[in-house]
This record gives sequence, C-alpha cells and structure tokens, in this order.
Amino acid sequence: MDWTITNGSALLDGRLQPADVALSGGCVATGGGGRRLDASGLLVLPGLVDIHGDAHERCLQPRPGINFAPDIALRDTAAQLLANGITTAFLGVTLSWEPGLRSLDMWRALMAALDAERPRAAADLRVHLRFEAYNLAALEDALADIAAGRVHLLGFNDHTPSILKKLAEPKELAKYAGRAGMKNEEFAALTHQVAECAPAVPAAREKLAAAARAAGLPMLSHDDYTAEDRHLFRALGATICEFPTAESVARMAAADGEPVVMGAPNVVRGGSHLGWASAAPLAEQGVVAVLASDYHWPAMLNAAFAMVRRGVLDLPAAWALVSLNPARACGLLDRGELAAGQRGDVVLVDPAGPGVVAVFAGGRLAHLSAEGAARLG
Repeated sequence: MDWTITNGSALLDGRLQPADVALSGGCVATGGGGRRLDASGLLVLPGLVDIHGDAHERCLQPRPGINFAPDIALRDTAAQLLANGITTAFLGVTLSWEPGLRSLDMWRALMAALDAERPRAAADLRVHLRFEAYNLAALEDALADIAAGRVHLLGFNDHTPSILKKLAEPKELAKYAGRAGMKNEEFAALTHQVAECAPAVPAAREKLAAAARAAGLPMLSHDDYTAEDRHLFRALGATICEFPTAESVARMAAADGEPVVMGAPNVVRGGSHLGWASAAPLAEQGVVAVLASDYHWPAMLNAAFAMVRRGVLDLPAAWALVSLNPARACGLLDRGELAAGQRGDVVLVDPAGPGVVAVFAGGRLAHLSAEGAARLG
C-alpha cells in the first residue's frame, strides 16, 4: 500500500522543514498518493538504526533461571522495537562459554527462531554476534553461521578476565551463576577452567576475523581499555570502536576516522553506570558518532531529545547519532535518511513526549498509537 504522510515537520536534507513524505514500493518516493496520515504537529524522522541492543535477553530470561522460548521472546522483542521507533535492529547476541542465557544451545535456538520470525517481522532483525574470546567450543558454529549469512555484524568480546576478578564478590558471582543457571561454586570452577584456554584465543580470533572479512561483515571491538587494544582489533579489520572505556581511546579512534559507539542509556541517565567515559559531551564534541540502545530500547529516542535539551546539538545532528550514522557505520546505504529511493523506514514523533505516534518499516505501517489511528485519512 502507498502512503503519504502530510503536514508534518520532516527531516530532509539535514534540516527540519514542512513537507509531505510519500512511501511507495517499500521506499521513500517522490510525489504523493495512496492512503494519508496527518502528521500535523509531529516530527517525521528516519527510523532508528540500533547497532547494539541486547534487551531481548530480558524477554528470554525475565528473571534469573526463568526462561521463555525464543519464538515468544522474539515476537515480544519485535513489538517493543517498533513501539520505540527502531526499524533496523542489530540484536546483540552474546555467544559465550557460559551455560544458559548466553550459551551455544541458546545461540542455536535463537538463530532458528530468527529465521522463522524474519518473514513476518516488520522491523529488519539482524544479528550482532558478540563472540566471547574464550568460547573456543563455539568457534565452528560461529564460523558456519558467518559463512551462511546469518550474522550481520561481528563484535569481539572478552569478558572472561573481568568475570575472574569478580568471582570473589558474592553478589557478582551470584549474578553470573544465576544467569547461567548454575550454583555459585560450579560457575566459579567453570570460569577457572575456561581461563586455561587463553593461549588458544589469538588464533581463534584470527579465524573469526578472516571469516568476517571473507563475508564482507563490519566488525567492532568492544570495551577497548587502551590504545593497544584498539590497534589490535583495527589490524583484524574491526573499524568500529564500541564502548571504549577511556576517553583517550575514543578520541584516538575518532581522530583516525573510526565510528565510536556509546550507549544511549549513558546519555539519558547522565553518565555511564560503570563510571566510564560519558557519551553526551563526547558526542557534542564529534567524538562519539553512534548511540546504541545497549540494554534499554527506549533510550535511543530519548537520548536524541536529551542531546537537544542539552543545548549543543540540534535535532538533525542528534538524530544522525541514532539513525544515519549507525546505518553508515554498518555499511547500510539504503536507510537512515528520508530521500527518494531510501528504504521506507519512518517514525512519527510527538516532540512533547517525546513519544512514538506511528512507525513505517519498509514502507509498511508497522506501529500505530491511539493518537495515530485518529490521524488516518
């Protein structure tokens, strides 16, 4: 069905301006026709592109040890994404040596559920493989899924050293053990056993990077602590710097022309919950190019408006952090802006909230609030 979104303030050519936006054949079109939706008083913006969101884990495991089937979790996830204006989602799926939520069994089940869900999902559901460096037992699965086109972004994760340090803290140990569905002492013993695989990690990392390069996948490093970390992953082909823990690393990556990604919750909450580099001032200074939902879908939309309220960035510049820039960082040239021929991903936002009134994904009306329904022609 063709659509014309009328009377809104649309983000076109880098600025907000009064304009109608037409959708035809799944894309932004010139001219107008089809059914009409009145966007008076609303902002008409490109759909959000989330480079890293793992809030789907809360749908899979809402409480430690309480699990739900991946098909149920993905349907819930897809609905939440659209309700928050996210039309392209790189689901951050962690493939870890941990049993339970982030295990190889869960990876396999989730990949199968995604294969089944995509044909009926309005949002473009993609996979950001967050491969834990010490998970050597899952390497062949990861390589096969990369070759099969089931992975769309590769992230190099290495949380094992930090987990080892936290085993002496009862609260932290209980958190990890609960997520894995294990007793505390069992999880601690497993962690020490896995840590013995350290000598084999570099070769496995090289294999992953080679597979990603062969498949043409974008790659990113995660939680770079030092410049040496960034240099290591850059040499492997990871040209995106995600969640650098130190401002100096972020500035170095940005100076070298690499997209720096930080969490939108960091902006909304006013700082990192871990005490790391703060995203908002770095984004205002042009260091951070991309904001991702991380663990909270609503954070992306709200972060953009929070940046505007800070008074340094206007909405077009702030919106680029959550739409155009992440699309380009991942090599997606067909979305992130409202231009003829671009994918018809559009979100109508009431700036007073801000709140999502309607969402079009691939030119199809995918989400409509009660207010939006009253605007249909």
